[in-house]
Amino acid sequence: MPRIAKGAIPSPNIWNAPQVYELENRAVDPEGAADAAMRALRPWDGATVLDIGCGTGYHLPVLAASAARVIGVEPHGDLAVLARRRCAGLATVTVHAAAAQDLPLPDASVDVAMARWAYFFGPGCEPGLRELSRVVRRGGAAFVIDLDATRGSFGRWFSHTVPTYSAREVEAFWDRHGWQRQPLDLRMAFERRADLEAVLRIEFAPEVAEQAIAETPGLELSYPNVLRWRYY
Repeated sequence: MPRIAKGAIPSPNIWNAPQVYELENRAVDPEGAADAAMRALRPWDGATVLDIGCGTGYHLPVLAASAARVIGVEPHGDLAVLARRRCAGLATVTVHAAAAQDLPLPDASVDVAMARWAYFFGPGCEPGLRELSRVVRRGGAAFVIDLDATRGSFGRWFSHTVPTYSAREVEAFWDRHGWQRQPLDLRMAFERRADLEAVLRIEFAPEVAEQAIAETPGLELSYPNVLRWRYY
């Protein structure tokens, strides 16, 4: 059994199918629009960057190309091992097996924190937000990138898979905590049709996935997201 950090919220897609999720990471946002949007708000050149829910560490090498130090935090112990292996040759990257609500970092030690499709879905995430307030330095920023369930086919498929999800409650949560938002019109672009279908099958309930596959011709699909941020 994998080692799971206490209090972690399961992420069925990457936890259960990390190889397929790797295909998804490669397909998402080929233009780099998400990174560009974050950089426009708070660049991380020469900074200490924290990637919360880093999974197998897909984004860590890219961050390390310009940041002074990169810290990955992943609650799934086996995925954290894979992230360390991916970054073994990068002296400025450290990976911890830990939960977002219990970060193994000193106070005021991070300039930029980010979470991509990991943990921060709204109500119930208060402990993680308190940890961000503790570890992010004055003048720093935190970013959360998440699916926008109110837009597009992808949002509709997600809503059918997770009918208890309330976009209205999530928006109210972030508003209460003083975060700002910006729509991100991302896309996924695959090299093989089989990869697209495999990704849809790890993202949605079986019957919804088959519907999504039938509704998606070709190798691309729209992926509406929202970028949330807060300055400290």
